[in-house]
Amino acid sequence: MSFSQTSSPALNLPSILDSLQYLLRAFTNQAFGIVTSMLNKLHGQPDSYDKKSKYKFGKTLGAGTYGIVREAESPQGKCAVKIILKKNVKGNDQMVYDELQMLQRLQHPHIVKFFDWFESRHKLIRAQDKYYIVTQLATGGELFDRICEKGRFTEKDASATIRQVLEAVDYLHQNDVVHRDLKPENLLYLTKADDSTLVLADFGIAKHLDSPDGVLKTMAGSFGYAAPEVMLKKGHSKPVDMWSLGVITYTLLCGYSPFRSENLTDLIEETKHGRVVFHERYWKDVSKEAKDFIMTLLVPKPEKRATSAEALKNAWIAGKGATDHNLLPEIKAYMTKARLKRGIELVKLANRIEALKMQEDEEEDVPQAGDVPAGAKQAAGDALAHQEEKPLEAGLKVPEDKGVTHKRSLSKIAKGAIFREVVLAKVREMKADEEAQKITSTGSFEKEKENK
Repeated sequence: MSFSQTSSPALNLPSILDSLQYLLRAFTNQAFGIVTSMLNKLHGQPDSYDKKSKYKFGKTLGAGTYGIVREAESPQGKCAVKIILKKNVKGNDQMVYDELQMLQRLQHPHIVKFFDWFESRHKLIRAQDKYYIVTQLATGGELFDRICEKGRFTEKDASATIRQVLEAVDYLHQNDVVHRDLKPENLLYLTKADDSTLVLADFGIAKHLDSPDGVLKTMAGSFGYAAPEVMLKKGHSKPVDMWSLGVITYTLLCGYSPFRSENLTDLIEETKHGRVVFHERYWKDVSKEAKDFIMTLLVPKPEKRATSAEALKNAWIAGKGATDHNLLPEIKAYMTKARLKRGIELVKLANRIEALKMQEDEEEDVPQAGDVPAGAKQAAGDALAHQEEKPLEAGLKVPEDKGVTHKRSLSKIAKGAIFREVVLAKVREMKADEEAQKITSTGSFEKEKENK
């Protein structure tokens, strides 16, 4: 008995030490948090900036016009953080706040979840001011990439997939929100699991309407998916999402887009007349119900286009008439062509990341050389291997991963390539606006002649 009494304290010593270590860590973290908060306030940072210390930033998932998206680790697990440079939205800060308010309100199983947001404000270096938008991390891959990993994908599977997207769109429209950028790249699977949920992401240009019948005037959407009324600048609303969904459905069922024009003028002509063709070679095994569903969406006049509520009642969406025909060969052929384009885009992304590094001091939320998306080099190599029509733009560098430290400067050729890319993009944008303006003016002139 005396043995157990004298040994008892020794047996409990590890747990006592663990408790002391836990208390010490808690005290240290709290003290660090207080000091960090004081320093942030000293540097003029807003109160919300204190939240940044909760996140450990990882690789870059993507880059766009306004900023980048990075993977991050938080106390609650992995998440995605969209980092927007305030200088890139100068004068359009309301656009960011609109997105934040919208994301906070949206709660649907097929829409990516919003977690939090915060911002930074530098007293001396305004160019480094940023917005941080924290959302659910979708790691299951994009829609078409995921389908290509399957051994079989039938028309029935396509019907069920489109239904998930349609349910998300219907929820948005019920809440008077227009996504305005529906495309396969914005349809993501949450996990790698076979039964993973498909979610709609990227609400960067989504808009909340002032009324159910509200009209939007600003340009939006992606080439090939934008509705004709958007390209003609006639004003648009919820029907633009239904048009985009029609393009996605068509492509999913045959492996190519219904509209294949390479320039804006031809694309407008093609879409405003609703020239949709179901080529016998690729569509002979696809059901009539599927084709009928597509034709309710790809209607040039928005007021005659099916609404999300009407589309949900469609027979094909309900699974009626959908066949067991395997669509995978056509989809894989489509993805082979898409990867050629994506390979080149990944090389451009690598150059943009290098350019960002030149502009800003190195910090944890600025992309590094290792942040180029996994497979960028391989994708670019594959693109070059299959390139038949034209060579890769001179000066674009394929990122190398040889374990060496990359210099913080670019070659003159690469700098020239980045400069050319920016200038050409601006020229293309100006030409596109000019073409759209001409078409709009011509349409108005013809209408005046008719009235006379």
